[in-house]
Amino acid sequence: MTDTQIPLAGVIGSPIAHSRSPRLHRHWLKTYGIEGYYIPMDVAANDLEQVLRTLPKAGFVGVNVTIPHKEAALLLADQVTDRATLIGAANTLIFRPDGRIIADNTDGYGFLENLRSGAPDWDPKSGPAVVFGAGGAARAVVAALVEAGVPEILVTNRTRARADRIREDFGKRVRVVDWVQAGNIVEEARLLVNTTSLGMIGKPQLRVPLDGLQRGTVVTDLVYTPLKTHLLQVAEEAGCITVDGLGMLLYQAVPGFERWFGTRPVVDNATRAAALR
Repeated sequence: MTDTQIPLAGVIGSPIAHSRSPRLHRHWLKTYGIEGYYIPMDVAANDLEQVLRTLPKAGFVGVNVTIPHKEAALLLADQVTDRATLIGAANTLIFRPDGRIIADNTDGYGFLENLRSGAPDWDPKSGPAVVFGAGGAARAVVAALVEAGVPEILVTNRTRARADRIREDFGKRVRVVDWVQAGNIVEEARLLVNTTSLGMIGKPQLRVPLDGLQRGTVVTDLVYTPLKTHLLQVAEEAGCITVDGLGMLLYQAVPGFERWFGTRPVVDNATRAAALR
């Protein structure tokens, strides 16, 4: 950053109008008195490379990347962090002054920070984690759980092949379970994570049997529209500790904001309120 150039950042996706990231980053820019801007950009897949190569020339210091560009952004980057390589997708890009693009993935960091904030007594070593889904978000979650020391991670997905790839990439601590058996492994969980879009407004409900949920199990849903999904409602009634998905969005944004604007923001109640506004 220099005194003569206002730093620009933003989020790229398609569609992008629904994104809460602009509200979040604008809140932080205002809170910390930073003269900068964060802009939503709807970019088609065919235009992604040209846009990414042009943005540094226009004063952009970086961008977030969301659906459907996370995998493509990784391939277009000049340098990729180890965790982004392992996950196979990028959600945060940093632009160097010479135009080089660095790709990172902060989803796993955001997931763990949200979990630690919402369930501070959760011990990663206390027992197995069950993960619904095997997409990019699931890969970020599994990577974070492996790093945190969870002894066993049971992954179940409607398309088994994607879950099998997670097992191949992350090793023997991952066990794959057929989707039709998902309800039978719920009782094993000390942590249950839904990484699918099931339960989101406009999507089908998550119809996995949940009667095996044990009191005290930590249950979190990456879906945050609605904030309290059917999964979280059922878990709450069963005496589980529930953590909504909004915090992951907030915490994953922290490292990027710090890299782009030079200040590490704090996630607090005002941050949540700004994202929900």
